[in-house]
Amino acid sequence: MATQTNPIIARDGVQESPWQNGITDLKTAANNASTPSFDVLVVGAGITGMTAALLLQQAGKQVIIADAYTLGFGTTGGTSAHINTFADTTYPEAESAFGEEGAKLFKEAIAEGFTLIKDQAAALKIDCDLESKPGYLYAENENEVKQLDEIYEGAVKVGVAVSYSKEVPTPVPFQKALIWDGQAQFHPLKYVQGLQKAFLAAGGSIRENMLITGVETGDGVHTASSASGNIRSKAVIYATHMPPNINLFNFECAPYRSYVMAVKLKSGKYPDALIYDTQEPYHYVRTHLINGEQLLLVGGLDHKTGHEDPEKAFDDLEKYIRKYYSISSVKYRWSSQYYVPVDGLPYIGQMPMAAEGIYCATGYNGNGMMLGSVAGKILSDLILKKGSRYEKLFSPARIKPMDSFSEFVKENADVAYHFVADRLQVHETDSLKRLQPGTGKVVEVDGQKIAAYRDDEGKVHALSPVCTHAACIVNWNGEEKSWDCPCHGARYDIEGNVLTGPATKGLLKIAQDEN
Repeated sequence: MATQTNPIIARDGVQESPWQNGITDLKTAANNASTPSFDVLVVGAGITGMTAALLLQQAGKQVIIADAYTLGFGTTGGTSAHINTFADTTYPEAESAFGEEGAKLFKEAIAEGFTLIKDQAAALKIDCDLESKPGYLYAENENEVKQLDEIYEGAVKVGVAVSYSKEVPTPVPFQKALIWDGQAQFHPLKYVQGLQKAFLAAGGSIRENMLITGVETGDGVHTASSASGNIRSKAVIYATHMPPNINLFNFECAPYRSYVMAVKLKSGKYPDALIYDTQEPYHYVRTHLINGEQLLLVGGLDHKTGHEDPEKAFDDLEKYIRKYYSISSVKYRWSSQYYVPVDGLPYIGQMPMAAEGIYCATGYNGNGMMLGSVAGKILSDLILKKGSRYEKLFSPARIKPMDSFSEFVKENADVAYHFVADRLQVHETDSLKRLQPGTGKVVEVDGQKIAAYRDDEGKVHALSPVCTHAACIVNWNGEEKSWDCPCHGARYDIEGNVLTGPATKGLLKIAQDEN
C-alpha cells in the first residue's frame, strides 16, 4: 500500500481551521482496488463514515470508502470539536416531540457517542488532544434564566448529571449558571485520521476525489456511479451530512453556517472549560493548544446558509470577543455547516424511498461529534443485522412522503442545465466592471443572471447562479470564497465545482466573450 503526504489537509472553504495546521493528508492507494464488489460502500470520510467503516471492517465486512475530496473535508474538518452530555436539542424539547422515553433514549445515544470517541481513542492509541473539561451554561437575563431552569429540570429528569454553579470562568456578567462535569474536547482531524489508519490496517479501501453521483440497484446489488468509475456493493451508507440529489431530507433539515475564531489573549490566562451562553444565536468558548500555542476558540452567530452576510457574521463575532477579552491577535477564522432537523432529532437508518440496503445519517444539529459517532455505530449494527435500540427513535421512516414529491423530483432534476440555453457567452458590461478583485456577486448581464467572481489577477469566472440541486439561486460567500445555496445548502467553488452536497453536478460555466 503506497502512501505519500500533501502539505496540508484540505477543507470545504478557503479559511484555514486550526485542525488543518500540521495535519497532512495521508494519500492511500485503495486496498483491493481490483475487487469487483464490496460488502459495504461508505460515501463520505468524515466522523460518521470513518466510524461506520471501521466497525464494519473489524466485523469482517469488506468495506470501501468513497469521498468526493479527502478525509474530513466537510464539517468534521470545520467543527469546534465539543463533546457533551447535552445537545442543542434540549431534553425538554426532545420529550415534547418524542415523549419521556424518547428523551431518555436520546440522552443514552449522546452518551454512547461520547463514550465511543473515548474508547476508540484509547483502544487505537490515537493522540487527538482528548481532554475532560467541565461545561458551563449561563443565563444573562430573566428570560434566559427561565430557559436555563427548564434545561436543568429536563436534564435531571432523564438522568444527566448537572448542577447549579455560582461561578463561571467568563468575563461576561450573568445571573444564573449550570455546570456539567465530565464534558470533553479533542482534535477532530487527528481522531478521524486515527480511525482511517486503523481502517486501512484492517484491510479497508479508500478512494478519494471520487464524487458519487447516484446509485442504481438490481438483483440485490447497488452500483454507485461517478466520473471516475463505478463501485458495486451489497449495502451503501450515505455519510455525507446530507444525502445527495433531491430527497425528503431537503424538506426536513435546514442548512446552517456557524462561525469560529481562534484568538491569542494578552493576559495569557485561558479558561479551562467549555462555556456557553443562552443567547439566540448562542456563543461558545473553549481553549485549545494548537502546535504548542494556547488559543481561545470563540464561536456562534449561526444563521441559515446563504441567508446572511458571512463577513458581517465574522465582524460581529470579533466585536463580541473584543468586548469581553483583551486579544493580541486573531490566529484563525473559519466557518462550517450543519443541518437542523425539523423535529430536533437526527435521521439515521434505512433511507426512505430508496432501495433496501441504502442507509443514511443526517440532521445532527450542532452536535455532530457525538451524534456522528453513534450514527456510525447504529448503521454498522443495522448492516450486521444486530439491530439497534435507537433504530425506531432515529428512523428516517418517521418522515412522511408528500404526495407531490415524485413530481417535484421529475420537474427539478435537470432544470438548471436549461439556463442560458441560447447563449453561452457573456461580455464585460458595466455590472461586471464594477466587480472588484477577490469578490463575487450575482449580477445581471444582458437580462441574464450571472454568478461572477473576479480573481486577484482580474479574470472573471462566470457561472450559472442556478443551483443544480433544485434550481435555487446561489449567493456569494466572500469569506470562504464559495457559492452557497440558501435552499438546501449545496456549495460550489469559484469554478463551479461541488464543494458540498446535496448537489452532484457543478454550476454551468459560462464563457466570456473576448471581443
